[in-house]
Amino acid sequence: MPAPPGLADAVRDRYPRFLAELEALVNIDCGSYTPAGVNRVADAVAASLAELGAEVERHSPADDPRLGDLVIGRLHGEGPRVLLIGHMDTVFGEGTTAARPFRVEGDRAMGPGASDMKGGLLAGLHALAALHGLGTRPDVTFVANPDEEIGSPFSTPHIRRLAGEHDVALVLECARANGDIVSARKGIADLHVTFTGRAAHAGVEPEKGRSAILAAARWVVSLQALNGRWPSVTANTGVIRGGTRPNVVAATCEVQLDLRAATSSEFEAASAEVERLLHRYAGGGIGVEVRRMAGHPPMEKSPATARLAGLATEIAGELGFALRDAATGGASDANTTAAAGLPSLDGLGPIGGDDHSADEWLDLASVVPRTALLAALIARVGEALD
Repeated sequence: MPAPPGLADAVRDRYPRFLAELEALVNIDCGSYTPAGVNRVADAVAASLAELGAEVERHSPADDPRLGDLVIGRLHGEGPRVLLIGHMDTVFGEGTTAARPFRVEGDRAMGPGASDMKGGLLAGLHALAALHGLGTRPDVTFVANPDEEIGSPFSTPHIRRLAGEHDVALVLECARANGDIVSARKGIADLHVTFTGRAAHAGVEPEKGRSAILAAARWVVSLQALNGRWPSVTANTGVIRGGTRPNVVAATCEVQLDLRAATSSEFEAASAEVERLLHRYAGGGIGVEVRRMAGHPPMEKSPATARLAGLATEIAGELGFALRDAATGGASDANTTAAAGLPSLDGLGPIGGDDHSADEWLDLASVVPRTALLAALIARVGEALD
């Protein structure tokens, strides 16, 4: 199914509405654990999908009332079955939008979630609207995820199920700050490890104690050797909490570890070494409990993904700009679809940067060309799947 003539102009005509909707969404506090705000974004997404004629479903996470709803919109049409995925949550707490609401500085839109990823979410909706306005109706399922910033614990089973029903996944995270789209991502494991020892008086009878802090510290030091042992592996201990008082041998200590790798083989090898090192420091009165809080398998660049990236590059050239694809260390829902065997491409929103910070920005000059690229890719995706 070819992209219709006049697509870039159709996207350009929608730009004022895009900007107004971006301002409205950025000014909603919708951190992952702010369900009321996430559901306000879900209301807007569901309304836009219904306007396009989609069959809209909303799923509430009954097991975790801290989370908002998942929105799924189905648009039946021609061509390969395309799974579009974006997320509605941000990393920012309540009150952030009051402190620094949406604003425009030159060619940049600023504000919480402008880049990650309200700009990309809107790009997906406007790309579909532009195609519909020109009479092109691709077969698309649009997923708006409420919990991506905490690892998609509620959304992942839904996304994995949908991956089996589609031919390709296009993920709407914004392009890198240099304009690159994303064809590979590291896998990630967010591990919380609790060491348990035995408390004792540190001055009177320290020999009766078993220090959980000492065991944890030895483990943390050993983890540093994993960095560089495999080319893509990073192991970072971000949080350590333990003990009660200086004169008490610590009975407990919690360590939070971020482990990443670019390939399944390196990820599995590093994970196994983390476990082996834990066993080294367990025993002798020290117990260990491991909880995997969140995680994603690696998104490796498959031949099919390479063809998708090549098609995107070709379309960008036709639209008048250069495009490259790249690997990145951060994870997204593209990790899930790729691991399920679905050709997947990410970074298809407008260009943005400084995500998760007070300086987050979206390049407004990139909105029209990048949304036109996305729309054309949706229409022509079959060329990469032949």
